[in-house]
Amino acid sequence: MAQIHSSQNFEGPTEEIVQFIRSSKDDNLKQVREKQQAFFDRHVETKKIVTNILKDISQAEERVGQRLLDMEGQKSRAEQELKNLEQEVQRCTARNQTMDSELQFLQKQLESLKNSEQELQSLQHEVDDDTTEVIPSAIFVAQLYHKVTKIKWEHDTEPHILKGVHYGSELATPINMDTSVLSHCVVSDDLWAFVNPGW
Repeated sequence: MAQIHSSQNFEGPTEEIVQFIRSSKDDNLKQVREKQQAFFDRHVETKKIVTNILKDISQAEERVGQRLLDMEGQKSRAEQELKNLEQEVQRCTARNQTMDSELQFLQKQLESLKNSEQELQSLQHEVDDDTTEVIPSAIFVAQLYHKVTKIKWEHDTEPHILKGVHYGSELATPINMDTSVLSHCVVSDDLWAFVNPGW
């Protein structure tokens, strides 16, 4: 009996405790759910923020990468232009050296021509002086020889060849003598044989 009474006495508080636990559990679950929802919302918001940050970083990296590629391209073009300029400078330097050499050569040629011109002028003066005195007398002598000997000489022969034509009273006789194989006496005698003693 005492046991039944004591169990009845114990059942009352137990139900109260169960109800308290149930009510507490609902409140706790609600709080946990609210906290979990808030955590989830924060997680979603944080994920969005991190995603946007990563997207911005990716875009920034892409822009920086493109900028680096552009700068590399500009650097390559600048290096190529510099190389072209250096080659052009080398070509210009070579042309200048060639032109300097040609200019020196032409200056030497000009100096040589001036010297030759002076020599020619000196020779011309000498020839003019000689011509004034010698040519008239040489022409006179040549005309006299022609008149006496009636021989017309060819002047475009070798130095040791005497070639011409003797115009006699009745016929013309060709003359062709090689003075390198004939003595001066023979040549002189043969030529005098053409001359008419009664000239």
